[in-house]
Amino acid sequence: MGTTITVSIFHTLADEILAQCFEILRSYEHRFSANDASSELMEVNRQAGIAPVRVHPDLFELIALGTLHSQAQNSHLNIAIGPLVQTWRIGFSDARRPRQEEIDQALTKIDPQQIQLDPENHTVFLKRSGMKIDLGALAKGYSADLIGAFLKDQGITDALIDLGGNILTIGQHPIKQQPWRIGIQNPVKKRGQHLLVLSVKNKSIVTSGIYERHLEVDGQSFHHIFDSATGYPVETDLASITIISDRSVDGEIWTTRLFGESPASILNIVESLPGMDTLLVSQSGKIAYTSGLQSYL
Repeated sequence: MGTTITVSIFHTLADEILAQCFEILRSYEHRFSANDASSELMEVNRQAGIAPVRVHPDLFELIALGTLHSQAQNSHLNIAIGPLVQTWRIGFSDARRPRQEEIDQALTKIDPQQIQLDPENHTVFLKRSGMKIDLGALAKGYSADLIGAFLKDQGITDALIDLGGNILTIGQHPIKQQPWRIGIQNPVKKRGQHLLVLSVKNKSIVTSGIYERHLEVDGQSFHHIFDSATGYPVETDLASITIISDRSVDGEIWTTRLFGESPASILNIVESLPGMDTLLVSQSGKIAYTSGLQSYL
C-alpha cells in the first residue's frame, strides 16, 4: 500500500491473528491498487472505453462510494483522477513536471460522471478510452475498517491499526488501560515531532497533508494532491487536514473532499457532519479545529 503498516493487538493467539491480518491486507492491495498491473482495479482501467468489468463486491462497493463522493457538488475528491496522477507520478522514482499539453490531455479523461456502475451485476464501465480509476484516497481507510471488523470477529477488544497516516483504534490501550494516544505531525518539523496528541477510543484518525510527497523542479515544489480543474497541485495555505470519525473510510473521503476549501469553510462543513471532527494545520504551523475536538485533547 506504499506505506509502513502496523497492527497492534493483545491476544493469546496474536501471532496467528496478525498473520491472517497481513494476508487479508495483501489481498486488498491486489484488489484495489492502481499501481499493480495485475490488480483487479487495473482490469477495469484496461477496459476503459471497451467493456464493463465484473468486480469483487468489496471493489464495487469502494468504487461506488468513491463515485458518489466524487460526483458530489464542490467535492475535491475525484477517483477518476488516475490519468493526471500517472502524468505527474509524484511519489514515484520517475516523477516529473509534465508539459502543459500532457496535462490538458489528462484533464479530458478525469470526469467521474463517466463512471458507469451496475449494482445488480457488480460491473464497472469507464465510458472514455484512457480513463483510470485511482482509489488512493479511499483504499487505506476502507481496508482499515475491514481489518477492524475482522479483528472484532476474532474477539479482539483492543487494537491499533496504523496504515501510515490512517489510524483506526478499537477499545483502548490494553496494558495501560487508557485511551490510545495519537500524535499529530508538525508539518514544518521532522517526522515524529508532534503539534499535539489526541486521546481516542473506538475512533479513526486520518491525516492528509502536502508535506510528505514532493517533486522539486527549477526551485518550485509540487505536492501530490491535485486540483481536477487545473491539473496542478491544489493551491492552499493548509499543510494538513485531520479528520476524527467512527469509520476510517469516512476520514479518508472528507480529508480529500475538503482539501482545497478555505479553513473557515472546512470547519463549517465538518461541524455539520454528525460524529466527525477536524484539526487543520497551516503551512506556518497554526492550528484550528472544530468544537468537538476539545474532548480528545
